[in-house]
Amino acid sequence: MGSMNKPEILSPDAASPETPQPRVRKPEWLRVRAPTSPEVGETRKLMRDLKLHTVCEEAACPNLGECWKQKHATVMILGDTCTRACAFCNVKTGMPRPVDPMEPEHVADACAAMGLEHIVITSVDRDDLADGGATQFVRVIEALRQRAPATTIEILTPDFRNKMQSAVERIVAARPDVYNHNLETVPRLYPTVRPGARYYHSLRLLDLVKRLDPTIFTKSGIMAGLGEERLEVHQVMDDMRSADIDFLTIGQYLQPTPRHIAVDRFVTPAEFNAYASMAKAKGFLLVSSSPLTRSSYHAGSDFAKLKAARLDKLAREAARG
Repeated sequence: MGSMNKPEILSPDAASPETPQPRVRKPEWLRVRAPTSPEVGETRKLMRDLKLHTVCEEAACPNLGECWKQKHATVMILGDTCTRACAFCNVKTGMPRPVDPMEPEHVADACAAMGLEHIVITSVDRDDLADGGATQFVRVIEALRQRAPATTIEILTPDFRNKMQSAVERIVAARPDVYNHNLETVPRLYPTVRPGARYYHSLRLLDLVKRLDPTIFTKSGIMAGLGEERLEVHQVMDDMRSADIDFLTIGQYLQPTPRHIAVDRFVTPAEFNAYASMAKAKGFLLVSSSPLTRSSYHAGSDFAKLKAARLDKLAREAARG
């Protein structure tokens, strides 16, 4: 992604519109092929025809080619404009347009057209809405249940700042199969990386989901390579387990543009494997930890693994008496 004739620059400084942050040359293990398959074009056309957005495109996901070739896409509801400006995120910031009342039906149409067995729904932050966008999540879940009752539903929500309790209660009552909310980074880096959010608020959100409905799988993820220390990551794992989070994802942060926060370093595959081993030892049902891991990467197959892991855990607990 970066220019090959520029020296490698390492900087943990925050991005700002006035201070472009040079991107760092990526190692071989992060190089992916450009998305050129016919399925990529078909998926893009479908989304445009239905006036839908995908986080795959908006966040410049490196796995777009692989996922779209398999006709998997993560739909981003509530428009393409976020009310926040996180230092790592490529989604544009500004004043969002009014909520599209037809969006839930369009999402259901896309799900049916793609024949999805598992769908992931995320959104921009909508701090301008009284409910933070919770109603639209509920309407999308309901539309999917009516149009594609066999499809399992995974949601990745914002933190619903100042309206968390009521928003989460409504969404949990709609019974998604997986509730994901990403912590994104370690507490120390929040002021730089995620200044509009609070670490313990996000942790409480996931804990609330489990307390409201223990049968819903909960999921959260963090990015590596932002300047976090290994022991800080281990502490985040402990915090997640205290909230009974089932599934942890850890992936390499990649700087989307020079105006975003720079990569501090590229974490090696061996380090990601070590994080996975530690997380499994701490009791997560499932862990995905690799340079290219993203929240919805392989979400369908991972959901099957989650169900199997829960059944195995219940069997072992029953055997112990």
